[in-house]
Amino acid sequence: MERIVITGMGTVNPLGLNVTETWGNIVNGVSGVAPITLFDSSEWLVKIACEVKGFDPTNYMSARDARRRDRFEQLATVAAQEALAGSGLEITEANAGRIGVILSSAIGGLKSLQDAIFTLKDYGPRKVSPFLIPMLMSNGAAGLVGIDHGIKGPAMSVASACASGADGIGLAWLMLRAGMIDAALTGASEATVTATGIGAFDRLGALSRRNDDYWMTPAPFDKNRDGLVMGEGAAVLVLERESHAVARGANILAELAGYGATADAHHVTAPSSDGVGGAGAIRLAMNAAGVNPDEVGYISAHGTATQLNDTSETKAIKAAFGDAAYNIPVSSTKSMTGHMMGATGALEAIFCVQAIRENVVPPTIHYQTPDPECDLDYVPNQARDHDVRVAVSNAFGFGGHNAVLVVREYT
Repeated sequence: MERIVITGMGTVNPLGLNVTETWGNIVNGVSGVAPITLFDSSEWLVKIACEVKGFDPTNYMSARDARRRDRFEQLATVAAQEALAGSGLEITEANAGRIGVILSSAIGGLKSLQDAIFTLKDYGPRKVSPFLIPMLMSNGAAGLVGIDHGIKGPAMSVASACASGADGIGLAWLMLRAGMIDAALTGASEATVTATGIGAFDRLGALSRRNDDYWMTPAPFDKNRDGLVMGEGAAVLVLERESHAVARGANILAELAGYGATADAHHVTAPSSDGVGGAGAIRLAMNAAGVNPDEVGYISAHGTATQLNDTSETKAIKAAFGDAAYNIPVSSTKSMTGHMMGATGALEAIFCVQAIRENVVPPTIHYQTPDPECDLDYVPNQARDHDVRVAVSNAFGFGGHNAVLVVREYT
């Protein structure tokens, strides 16, 4: 079976407007948490989030296009531009039908939908934007990126909650291995830092309310963790069949070696407490990659900083890796980026590539008090030099969706 390789990466997220800026902040343990500015949160119990900072869409597209795109689509547009430019992949009339766009979103244009409901209530249906449907639909980013670059192969979005980005990348991997396409832009985008998004997730009891000392949250795997901090952003990778990338002289960054997916079939929001579903997805991904537990040098945890997720994921890792689990560095970069919903799995795949290329494992910041139920090596507070040839990235979502990617050094 032909190998699938990564030749380009792009991102816009709470720690940077490109891959280089973001990775620099990640290895330096910078927190992206700050008071909410995207709406007036004075009446909300949660007043903090990980917003994208300093983002002006008109630096990357016309003001007209920016007005007609929801924020999640704007972010995806920019991440795709960086990924495509970095890959050096030229899209022509001859190859456009052999390139796909699998660009996911768990939620879609939440802000556009929220605003339209208020407009409808206050001013009536004739004042609703004619662009509302393409702004709110979760496949909007995939469609627009395809239009922007003239890509005519398969174009779609996967919606599997917080596993959406990883599942979308996995779907692209499967299409490439099947020979349906030669290359794909794949990843995810999300922009749910809105009044509705924050209010709804807080009602679930999922969000941290540490508004007064927000520089200490979220705290994945810490005994005193009190919930996730919502983030936003986009991450896009260019995947190619190895023969296609080699033929055009591409700079190959890493190999996407495996993908696995399972469902807990347990609860619509809570993970199965035994971690069996997550462990199954890890095993499937490692089997697909032909990787043994002792070959893995880094595990990028889902690590949301909720009580249920972190204990369940720890059990999943131990079930999948056995005794080797205690020797593998595990970290949650959500401690810095916040939880970008469906987009986080795609961003964490980029971090796995960077960990392999630079032999540096990102830290889990805000880690202070060990939890007896979370007893692995979570790389507390400082990045670590470490030989990484293979990295595993976990993404687990509401509905019991489990998606795992295996990234391997390209040789």
